[in-house]
Amino acid sequence: MNDRARIFSAINDALTPLQERAALPELDPAQWVCPSRLTEGGSWEDFRRNFEAVNGTFLTSFEALSRLLRDANATEGYADPGLLEELPETFRDGLTLHETIDRGSIDRYAFGITRAHAAIAESGTVILRDLDTPDRLAALAPWIHITLVAKEALFSNVTEAIDDLGEDPNTVWVTGPSKTADVEGILIEGVHGPGIQVCLPI
Repeated sequence: MNDRARIFSAINDALTPLQERAALPELDPAQWVCPSRLTEGGSWEDFRRNFEAVNGTFLTSFEALSRLLRDANATEGYADPGLLEELPETFRDGLTLHETIDRGSIDRYAFGITRAHAAIAESGTVILRDLDTPDRLAALAPWIHITLVAKEALFSNVTEAIDDLGEDPNTVWVTGPSKTADVEGILIEGVHGPGIQVCLPI
């Protein structure tokens, strides 16, 4: 076997799914949880405070979401299949909503509405899973990303959320808008993803 074949063989071996997953480490919440970020013990108010601290936009009604989209002149976007039934008619008025994304015309989507698996109060994080979000591009490409989270799907802390990781092949934790400070240490939002990250518990 020559060097090239040996290298590609090693790559193929590394990409082969494991027959048996390694067990997650045991985590002691007392060592990992930040009590100062949970002044109300892991409530939506804790989530709101921590989410807004990283420039996330927390909303409590579809009326507020309508105002945000109108103010941004965002009239065309994507909504996960099945979510349209959960969006009030008054909210949908004046909007063009697609249930599939045309990757060749990605710039036409001013916003994407996806279903989040859960939220984490301690860190102000929303959790997206491939099983819940049919097109991950909807959470990455539009300038405005809106997550709808069931009110009962709130973890108090990061340790609880890790315990719930499950078997989904891809889980993304989103904490506020996309950020980078790679160039000159200057923080810029919206470079690698949405510039406006919205969370609306329903």
